[in-house]
Order: sequence, then structure tokens, then C-alpha cells
Amino acid sequence: MMRFSTLACLLFCFLSPAFAQQKAKKPSAAPKPPVIPADTPWGDFVEKDFPFFSSVLDCRDLGEGFPKDNLTPRGLILNLGHNFWACFDTDLLRISAIWEGEEGKAPVTPDALASGSYHVAGQKTKDGQEYLPKPVGKVWLANGIYPGWQVGEKPSFTDPREPGPSPEEVGRGALDPRHAAFKALKLHDSSHIELNVRVHDLDLTSLILLGMGNKCFSQNWDIPPHEEPLTLVVGVLPKIKNLTFNPKKIESITLGKQEKEDAYFGIVIEASETSGIHLQHDDSGHTWIVIPPSEQGQILDLMVTGTIPAEMPESQAKLTHWPETVATQGILSKSPDAYVLDEIPLPVPNPWKRNVRLADLAFLNDQGDAAGVTFDGDVWLISGLKGDLEKVTWKRFASGLHEPMSIVARQGELFVFDRSGIWKLVDTNGDKEADRYEMFCNLFAQTAETREFPNSMKLGPDGSLYIAKGGQEGTTFGKHNGTVIKVAPDGKSFEVIAYGLRQPFIGVNPKTGMVTASDQQGNYVPSTPIHIIKDNQFYGHLPTIAPKEVYPAPIAEPMVWLPHPVNPSGATQTWLTDAKMGPLNDELIHVGYNRPELFRVLINTRFERPQATVMSFERDFDFGPLNAQVNPADGQLYVAGFQVWGTTAKKLSGLVRVRYTDQPRVLLKEMTPTDKGLLLRFNTPMDAKLATDPASYSAERWNYKRTFDYGSPHLKLDGSTGQEWLTASSAYLSKDGMSVLVGFPDMQAGVHQMRIGWGLKSADGLEAANTAYFSPWELGKFDPAKEGFADLTVDLTPRKMETTALAKPTVEEGAKLYQMIGCMACHSIDGSTVGKVGPSWKGIYGSERILGKGGKSALADEAYLRESITNPSAKVVKGFEKFDTGMPIYAGILNESQIESLVLYIKSLK
Repeated sequence: MMRFSTLACLLFCFLSPAFAQQKAKKPSAAPKPPVIPADTPWGDFVEKDFPFFSSVLDCRDLGEGFPKDNLTPRGLILNLGHNFWACFDTDLLRISAIWEGEEGKAPVTPDALASGSYHVAGQKTKDGQEYLPKPVGKVWLANGIYPGWQVGEKPSFTDPREPGPSPEEVGRGALDPRHAAFKALKLHDSSHIELNVRVHDLDLTSLILLGMGNKCFSQNWDIPPHEEPLTLVVGVLPKIKNLTFNPKKIESITLGKQEKEDAYFGIVIEASETSGIHLQHDDSGHTWIVIPPSEQGQILDLMVTGTIPAEMPESQAKLTHWPETVATQGILSKSPDAYVLDEIPLPVPNPWKRNVRLADLAFLNDQGDAAGVTFDGDVWLISGLKGDLEKVTWKRFASGLHEPMSIVARQGELFVFDRSGIWKLVDTNGDKEADRYEMFCNLFAQTAETREFPNSMKLGPDGSLYIAKGGQEGTTFGKHNGTVIKVAPDGKSFEVIAYGLRQPFIGVNPKTGMVTASDQQGNYVPSTPIHIIKDNQFYGHLPTIAPKEVYPAPIAEPMVWLPHPVNPSGATQTWLTDAKMGPLNDELIHVGYNRPELFRVLINTRFERPQATVMSFERDFDFGPLNAQVNPADGQLYVAGFQVWGTTAKKLSGLVRVRYTDQPRVLLKEMTPTDKGLLLRFNTPMDAKLATDPASYSAERWNYKRTFDYGSPHLKLDGSTGQEWLTASSAYLSKDGMSVLVGFPDMQAGVHQMRIGWGLKSADGLEAANTAYFSPWELGKFDPAKEGFADLTVDLTPRKMETTALAKPTVEEGAKLYQMIGCMACHSIDGSTVGKVGPSWKGIYGSERILGKGGKSALADEAYLRESITNPSAKVVKGFEKFDTGMPIYAGILNESQIESLVLYIKSLK
């Protein structure tokens, strides 16, 4: 209990009607808040009984007298009880605002992605910094952009941090750690929040009391001995007429007395009479506390209240605990395939009516224990992730984080990357709940830009943490938007290792430390790339607010491009190191989000310039995957993700295990472009008849163009729109039957995109149809003997595709061709069109098609389907006429049997 019995200084004011009713002004045409469905299964996004949550807070337009630049990109919103709130800025160590909320409303507007989409999946945010979370209710006190703690008797009201590319951008990151730093937030059973900060080698501790008997912000500071005076900036009062200052023992600012009520709020400090601590105020409305030098240390009590009590009442709040657990049971796949998906239901419903949008997992040991983080700021402890998954137990561990999407375990310690920085979550009392939230690193900058997402974090072999930050900027230029950053193992330093990325998601090889990253198609990003990240290179993306196509450095092109229809939104990469996934062990897996899918990435080390081959591996997900991790308990791959927007997934979120069943599967293990054609290596001997038939293969190539425009059309090598079809001249099988050289005339290096499809079987009859994508930056020289072939001369005589029927048309052959010639890239078979540049094939046969030109209609009968295959531009369906991907004209390329098989397959998709 804090008593006001020694020296008290009071700063109070009567509230004018204008101040009492002041509200944040909203820009015109502001987006309407999402309408929460009446039947929502979830409770409020901001849980009323939890002591804090993290958020951007926009207080730039509070009204006359308040600072105009008050924007907090990294804020801890403290729940003081009785609908009273305060925001602590972890970058500047200031209280950026204290406000009284409105009954029945959330404390801030739902203008953030997590809060806005919590009840309404798919709700977007506008890019830029115009529409951001604002306090809801009556703001009592605020601060501008300057440090809350400073050295000296008179504080500076300017920002000491180094400006970013846009000088007006306030998201400059933390203060110089040599001078000041936020260290941790701790939850106490005595219903206090403890804040730990460091100011000029002084470790200061603040206890903030929750649940007072009245609307009150109460803060107790424990200040160690110090040789220089310190100042704590309390806040800015609104400018109101008739302001007078009376320097008495109890200092006061008196405002004109209201006729109907004597409403007021006060700032009260308490310290020992000999401490010399006192309150100061200037004509601009700034109020601060001066703490003189002290050899013994000092205790400072600060209260902002609407009622000045004789003594501080005891807190009525009780710290929230989550003793309950939720158990779910895995649903094991009964498929006979080599790789199957086992579903692990999420803990919904749960006692807290909490939405669970699972983003990532971190395994804690080899016993099936993990931690999972949700986009809504929760961390769950999970056990039972092994064996038959008969009992998977979920327990809440932490909450209040700011839109995190990744979690890492390092030697038993948990780290989460969110907009505030990298948190280390600590359970100090062993109750399996985090009670200390340590700021491991926030040295890198974070703006309030809605698209500067904390996309991903991975652990390096030396204990470093690698993070990827969103790069779309719609208002200002930030310091570290669109970068990949390496954070030192101790969190005390960082280095930027890549910039110029739009929305990067990364992977790190746990043994070699190689860093990879995907990016998202958009302005300056013509399609989906997978990069090797190194040497702080520039990767080509510029914000839309930048001068068009003025690049700051040479562009580091990717090791491989993927066609946008194949992988519309690339996410993270995972190495199957120490896995038990059969022939996939030690491979790189790339996660596709928009159309849920896993891809295998085969990095080719033969060339000086890295290149890779990518092919689909698994696409039976019903949620949008973002991260995949190998479980040391069983060596299998666990995949987690959730739906925000831009995905064909049906479910909101999910968790599955990709399990290897020991059954055989034919897999391509290498694809090398050579001067004589394409060298393919498989994991098993191949059927000789099919492997040596040139008709078993199809190939295309095209380029992209990087411009300010969104994405890129497919361009032939001469620059015209379209793709070039390549016809194989010959095919040869190696002595061991596991490699094929497919001869193609006119192979060229430096092509952005190639595709090869094959319809093969293994020697023991297993189906092997697939499509691979690669970027042949260089061509190797084919040496038959060195590659395991008999002495041969590759026949590169141009060959025309036979047009006679070679086999009886079948639905099965059509399904194989759907994969082999790349139809699956543009046309779904499940009715979805998101991320596609052509209509879905499901239910198309027999339907009435509305055409783009003139609004005419056409019946999708067999003739229509055949024409769409042989001359796709003849009748373009409305809504798809804007796509210019250069779909090949298959007339003269597919034989009659193949065309008929495709028609039969389309007809079967009802």
C-alpha cells in the first residue's frame, strides 16, 4: 500500500465540457469497423481479465492541446481496470496515452489485422498508416515523440533517435541501448504489472497497480542510487482557457470552474521529504518529475486519477490464470500412399471462447512437447504430438502479443517474434504459464505500417535468430521494412543481411546456416521467387511510393522462379534435417499459402550461380499453411497455418502431421539443365519404354519483366507475349535405369522460367507423373559416361508431335496430363479460382459460360472444351480476360488421344 503522508504534489484541473467530451477525430471516408456476427463463437479479442495486450496506438488527432505527432508503433496497452487504459511505448519508455474507455466497447478501434479479422475471417487492412488503432473514449493525458525517462533536470521534447529514410517517420526503433532500454514486463500474483527499464546503467523497476477502486493509473518506481538528476515525463495536459499555476506546497493548475460539477483529474506524486523529488510544468502543457541525485536510491509513487484519495486503496483485481487444459484426438489417415496427412484438431471450443489461429510450432524436446503461437497473440503448450496422437493436450501459456507468426525454441527457451520485437517468454514459478515477458531484441525499427508484418523467424546453427519483415510501404519509408535481419545469439546486436523484399518468408539450414526466402508477387516482383539470402544484397522490390524503377543497387535475382498460378503466395522454407521421411530426408520444403501446398526444392550445386528445381509434393490441406517443423519425437513434418485473406483454403486454421508410411513413391531427386537437354534423376529405376519415349515429356519456357506494374505477363525469348513450347527430340535411360537425359534442341541459359512435365512409371509399375519448374541460369555440359550413360550421341533433330491417336483415351490419362502439361497451374479441380488465371474445371462441363467479349454465352459441351484446349483465346470467360499469361495453343502439340483424354477428365469433374 502506498500512503500519501510525507510530501505530496498535486496537479489537478477542472474538466471543461470541451475536454470532457473530446474524442479522436477520424479521417473522412474511414473504413467501417467489421460487423461482429451475432453467432460468433469467440469472445472479445481484448480479454477483459488479462492485464495487457500489444498494439499500435494512433493518438495523432486527439484535439487542441495534445501532441500532434503522438503515434506508438510498439505499445503495451495496460488494462488498469474499470475500463481505464494506459499505453506504454516500449521504444521511447513513455506513457503515450491514458484514457477512459466507453462502456461496451473495445479500448481501441479494430483497425489492425488481427483484431479486425478476429470475428470476420478475411477482413483486410488498408496499407499505409492512415487507418490505425485509436483509443476509444476520453483521453486524459498524452505524450509526444520523446523519451519518457531522461537524464538532467529539464527534459528534451524532441526525438533523439536517428531518423529513417523518411524523417517524419516515428517508427525509428528503440532508443540507443547505451542510454535507455525496455527490458521486461512481469505479471505478479499481487495483481501488479512490473515494468523493467534501463536508463544510463540504472535498472529501474516500476509496479503498476491494477483494479483500483476508482479510475486510476498508479505507478511505483524503485530508483537505485544515481549521480545525475533524472526526469520522468508524465504527460501533456490539453490547452484550456483560464489556465493558472499556483506554486504552493500542493502545486496546482486551476481551470475555470464548471457550473454543474466539479469534475477533475489529478496527477499525484509521493516521495520522502528529503528526496527532493518534485513536479514541474511548463506553459506548453508538459508535466515532468525531477529526481535529484541520490546515494541511497529513491521510491517514487505516481498516480493519475479522477479522485484524490487520502491513501491508495488495495487492488481489487486478481491476475488471470489458465489452469484448464483442452484435449483433442488426432485423426489418422487411412490412405495407402507413401505420405499421408494426420489431422490434429485445435483446442476449440475452449473455456475462454478464444479463437485459435495457429501460425507456428516450436518443439521443446523429443517427447512430443511443443509450443504453438497464434496470430491473435496467444502461446499454447502442446503435449502428445507423437505416436497415434490419441491424446493431444493444449494449455494456454502466454497472451497479449502483437500479431506474431513465428515461435522458436532454443535450448529450452521460447522466443516469439511480433511487431514489438523478439520476446523471450519465461515461466519463473513453474506453473506452466509465462509470467515474465523479456524483450530479447527490439533494436531494429518497426513502423506502424499495416503491412510491415513480423513474417517469420528461424533459428541459426550458432544460436542466432533470423527474422523477415514485411516490406510494403504506403505512407513513409521505414528503416527496416522488407528486410531479413540476423540477431546475435545474445540479442544485443543485429545486422541486415537482405533488403528490397516485398513480403519475405524465410528458412535457415540448421547445419550450414544457409538462409533462403520466398517473396510475394506484386509491384516489382513479377512472380514467386525463392532466394538465397546473403551479403546484404538488394532483392528488387521498391515501395509504391518510391520513384518508379529507380533501384538503389544491382538486383540479386532468385535461384528459381515459380509461376504465380503454381504458387501464388510463397511462405516459409523448412529443411528436413534429422527427419524420418524416407527419400525426402535432408531436402528443402517450401510452403505455399494461397493454394495450400508443400513443394520440394532441389538445390543444384553444380553451378557457380545457384539454381533449383521446384515441384509439388503435397496439396491436400484444407487450411492455409505458413510454417512446417520436424518433430524430433517421430521425425515427421508438422504443418500449421491459418486463414487471413488470399487463400483457397476452406478452414480457418489447422495443424496436420505429414507422415511417411514406408510405402514407395517415385520422386525426382535432381534436374540439371545441360547443353543437350534436361538430365532427370529419380530415386528408383524407371520403365525403359516410357522413359525413352520423347512423347512422355513436355516442356515450356518464358521470361518475366520486372517493372512497377503488379506482376508480369509471360514473355517469349524475343519479348513477345506468350510461352515457347519445346518438343523433346530424344530420350535416353542411364545404365542403372534411374536417370534420363531428355534431348531438347536450342537449350539456352539465362531463361527465367522453364517447366518440364513427365508421364512415366517406375520399373515396377508405380505411376510417376509430375511437373517441375526451374530457372536455367547456366547450362552444364552433358558427359554421358560421367553421368552413368552408355556411350551415345544425343539426337537433337527437331521433332514434330504426332497427331495420330497413340492410345485409347481415358479419364486416368487426362488426370496424368493435367499434371504433366501444367494445367493444374491455371485451373483448379475443386471449384476455387483464387490465385488462378483460368476458370475451375469442376462442374464446367454442360454449364453455361458467360464470355468476356460482349457478354455472350456459350455452352461448355465437348466442342467447347476441345476448342478451349486447342485455341484458348477463342472464347474467354468473363472475369479472366484481364489475365495475360500466354497460355499455349495446344493444337498440333497434343495428339487426338491426349485431347480426348483431357475432355473425358474434365467431364468427370462434376
